[in-house]
Amino acid sequence: MVATLYSSSSSAFPLPLHQFSHPKQRLCSSEKLRILGKRSNSKLPMITSSYRDSKDGTNADIESGKWLYLGMDFGTSGARYAVIDKEGNINAEGKREYPLFMSDESVDWLSSWRSTLFSLLEDVPVGLRSRIASISIDGTSATTMIINSKTGKPLSKAFLYNESCGDALPMVKSIAPENHTVCSGSSTLCKLVYWWNSSDANKESAVLMHQADWLLWLLHGKLGVSDYNNALKVGYDPEIDSYPAWLTVQPYYFALPSIQAPGTPIEFMKEEIRKNFGFPDNCVICTGTTDSIAAFLAARATQPGKAVTSLGSTLAIKLLSTKRIEDSRFGVYSHRLDDKWLVGGASNTGGAVLKQIFTDEQLEKLSERINPMEPSPLDYYPLQSVGERFPMADPNMEPRLHPRPENDVEYLHGILESIARIEAKGYQLLKDLGSTPVEEVFTAGGGSKNPNWIKIRERVLGLPVHKALQTEAAYGAALLALKGSAASSS
Repeated sequence: MVATLYSSSSSAFPLPLHQFSHPKQRLCSSEKLRILGKRSNSKLPMITSSYRDSKDGTNADIESGKWLYLGMDFGTSGARYAVIDKEGNINAEGKREYPLFMSDESVDWLSSWRSTLFSLLEDVPVGLRSRIASISIDGTSATTMIINSKTGKPLSKAFLYNESCGDALPMVKSIAPENHTVCSGSSTLCKLVYWWNSSDANKESAVLMHQADWLLWLLHGKLGVSDYNNALKVGYDPEIDSYPAWLTVQPYYFALPSIQAPGTPIEFMKEEIRKNFGFPDNCVICTGTTDSIAAFLAARATQPGKAVTSLGSTLAIKLLSTKRIEDSRFGVYSHRLDDKWLVGGASNTGGAVLKQIFTDEQLEKLSERINPMEPSPLDYYPLQSVGERFPMADPNMEPRLHPRPENDVEYLHGILESIARIEAKGYQLLKDLGSTPVEEVFTAGGGSKNPNWIKIRERVLGLPVHKALQTEAAYGAALLALKGSAASSS
């Protein structure tokens, strides 16, 4: 069970992730391009990497024969990897931005993600690859594609996590229980139903895959396997551990993947990839999870009332509760963790909005000049584009980022505080719906590196807010790889 990861004491995982700095550009090798099956002419992504190594390319801290575990996090704007040992120490880590492959004037996300996956494998230091016992990947929740189960080729474009298929919502609401998680235009099931009703592709061989499933499939080659965290928004019921009866009678039911617990061994890495990159013969690929669940795993908030806010490109909150909460009216859903529930939701507000307005350097310098103990009078609703998922599900919500004061410090202060208010509304909503009240918040994601923002949130939430010892979802994915390796060897 995934929940066993939560029972580990924090002392078992003593090392915080290192900050990334000094981005470098790196070329893909011709060997990797051969695996990808295409040549990239897009702008090369930025990469940063940290590795505790010796001059000969081997890690002096790794004992001979000591196994390592690789986790990869595919977020909204880029991907990261982390390599850990059995004790949870980080041996290497790095990140890449997604290269933009274009197709018919739109981004070909499948090519971008595939390229990034193999780039990250190549970024893992050569001296460590032969010791990687297992791999797991997390991806953005409800990012969906339909694949031909016979050829492996896509039958649809990638439907992104925040993409709404509102035309399918009435049909989904007609078959699902009232206020179910799938009753949202951005749910995986709405995306499947929309494709089913609008596509003229051959549906007999269709299989639905989430972003993490698809990336893992590229490594193990076994189509149609997912995990119960990713499958929640397609209608999978984690309480009964199966698809519900109302879903099994639908004509597209056959296209749904088989479900395993996150961190379950699936298959060994494909031979061609293993040989090209130097991974061991017994490197096992394990089921993954969603990015926000992986961030929660990394933070190790183990008691009811403990919560994790992931402040990346978007804002996601997860609270450990003794009671399951589901309400699509507000974008609230629960993941099962042993005898407890991880309740929460994901807003479209977050760091991506900030980066539309300010550079990283501006964010750092302006944040330092904010007085976090002084409330901002500005009231915004920062969104990248139209539409919100949580704490209210409103596909027509307009961004609100005006009026803009002349002073950029005041403007940033207003945006940061407005995002904190959305976070506070989210936790209050969970309490109102019956969850265990939040007592303490750990912070993951890029926003955890901004100390004044943490102080603003502490004041707005009225709760202690701490930076998690481990702040990156890639670390949580690596914990799942560690779990899967233990299961495969037992």
